[in-house]
Amino acid sequence: MTVRLGIIGAGMIGEAHALRITQELTGARISALADVDPNNTARLAERLPGEVKVFDSGEDLIASGEVDGVLVTSWGPTHEAYVIAAIKAGKPVFCEKPLATTADGCQRIIDAEVATGRRFVQVGYMRRFDTGYRRLKTLLESGSLGEPLMIHAVHRNPEVPERYITPMAIEDTLVHELDTFRWLLGDDYVSAQVVFPRKTRHAHAKVEDPQIVLLETTRGVRIDVEIFVNCRYGYDIQCSVVAEDGLANLPQPESLEYRHAGKLSTDILQDWKDRFAQAFSVELQAFIDGVAGGEIAGPSSWDGLAAAVASDACVKAQNSGQIESITMPERPTFYA
Repeated sequence: MTVRLGIIGAGMIGEAHALRITQELTGARISALADVDPNNTARLAERLPGEVKVFDSGEDLIASGEVDGVLVTSWGPTHEAYVIAAIKAGKPVFCEKPLATTADGCQRIIDAEVATGRRFVQVGYMRRFDTGYRRLKTLLESGSLGEPLMIHAVHRNPEVPERYITPMAIEDTLVHELDTFRWLLGDDYVSAQVVFPRKTRHAHAKVEDPQIVLLETTRGVRIDVEIFVNCRYGYDIQCSVVAEDGLANLPQPESLEYRHAGKLSTDILQDWKDRFAQAFSVELQAFIDGVAGGEIAGPSSWDGLAAAVASDACVKAQNSGQIESITMPERPTFYA
C-alpha cells in the first residue's frame, strides 16, 4: 500500500518534509498540497513526482478523497482547526509543533480525539527520534546510573531575526526541551522560573538573550536550560543528566576532525535542519507506517498539551520573575 499524504503549508518545513518523503522514505507519496500562498504550492508541486492536486484550502484537502493522511506544517495558529478537521474526517494527522498555540486549544484536540476512541495525531517532536536522545533514554531506563537528580542543558543558535521576540525563546525554542525531558524522565513539571543574565550585545532590542530556565519535576529532578539564540558560533544542543551513580552526556553530532595551519579543528553545525535531519526522517517514516498499519504512535496530543501547559508557565515566569507553578489536568486513560 502506498500512503497518499496531503501537506497543508508548503513553506520551508512543508517543502523539506515533502522532499524527504519523496526522496528518502518508503511507502508514501505526496498527493495533495494546500497553502495560503499559491506560489508556494505551485513551486513545490513542480518538484514532486506524479500528479499532485492543489487545493484552495486545508479544509478542502482534508475532506477530499485524494489523501489517506495529512501533514500540518502551516502557521502555528492554524494548527488546531486543521487537526480537529482531520480527526473528524477520520484521517491520521502529523502536526508540527505547536499542536495548538494555547493549552485550551490542545485540550479541544484531545476532546475530539478521545471522542473517536482512536489515536489520530502524531506531534512533530523530532528529538524523540534522534539516535543520541534514544540512547540516553535507554541508559536511564536501564537503572544502571541510579535515579536522575539533575539535568543541565543548552540550546544555542548562531543568530535569530528581528521577528524573534523574548517569548519565542520559550514557545519556539525551549518547547523541544519541554517535551524531551518529560519523555526522558517519564515525569511531569511542577514549577518554572526564568532568569536573565547580562544581555549579549548581539541581541536585537525585542529579545532578551540569553535566558536560563529552571524547572522542577514531580519527583524532584532539577533542570536548568540555557537558551542563547545569538551565540554566533553555531547551532549547539547539549544535555547532561546527573544521576545517583553516574553521569550521561548526549552524544555530540559526528564531525570531521582535521589539522590545518597549526590548529586541530572540528566543524560545528550551523543549522537545526542538519542537526536533526535523521530524526526528521525517522519520525516521518513512523507516521507513514502508522497510517499504513492503522495505528498512530509517537508524541501524542497529550504530549502536545503537556508542552503547552509548561510553556505557558515559563512565559508567565519570564514576565513575573517569580517561580510559577505548573499544574497539569488529569490525564485521560486513553493516553495512558
